[in-house]
Amino acid sequence: MKTRQEIKSTSKQHFSNNYWVSVGAVILAMLIVGAASGVTFGLGAIFLVPPIMVGLQYFTLCLYRGETPGIETMFTAGFSNYGRKLGGMLWMYLFTYLWTLLLIVPGIIKGIAYSLTPYILADCPNVTATDALKLSMRITQGHKGEIFVMYLSFIGWFLLSLITAGIVGIFYSNPYYFVSLAGLYEELKNNALNNGTVTSIELA
Repeated sequence: MKTRQEIKSTSKQHFSNNYWVSVGAVILAMLIVGAASGVTFGLGAIFLVPPIMVGLQYFTLCLYRGETPGIETMFTAGFSNYGRKLGGMLWMYLFTYLWTLLLIVPGIIKGIAYSLTPYILADCPNVTATDALKLSMRITQGHKGEIFVMYLSFIGWFLLSLITAGIVGIFYSNPYYFVSLAGLYEELKNNALNNGTVTSIELA
């Protein structure tokens, strides 16, 4: 399995090779999320945000794999088989929220455990909504610390984005971050397949 530094290096290279389409996809996704959340007082967000996020995760996964996706990939991946993806994401949000009600730390831990759900929903068309969460928990077992450290490794970029009124985030760190997380999913999935934690049939 690649190290965090190797994943980020690969992500940076592939993001740079597809710079403008990457930036455009992230901007468009964030605009849709913001509009759905604001214009409809949050109601539209329930139906639009989950598939958009699934689509964005798949778009960045394609980038990490060295492919050249178009922005339409985000919509195709997010809205095809809509009910399964919506259901999987809503279950993920609900369970994370319920765990957070107990205590913040368990909520963070469970959030990390469920974090691969959108990638599995997009990448594995035959996996059901609830099985996507279960597979995410199995793949992340023993790797939650690595995932958390990946999040923390971008704090400097997030602070720089804040200082520059979001400019650095829009034009660099946000796409870089999303591709790196997609790369982490890819490496964890392959690791889980190699060590028998999951099977190729389960991820079909």
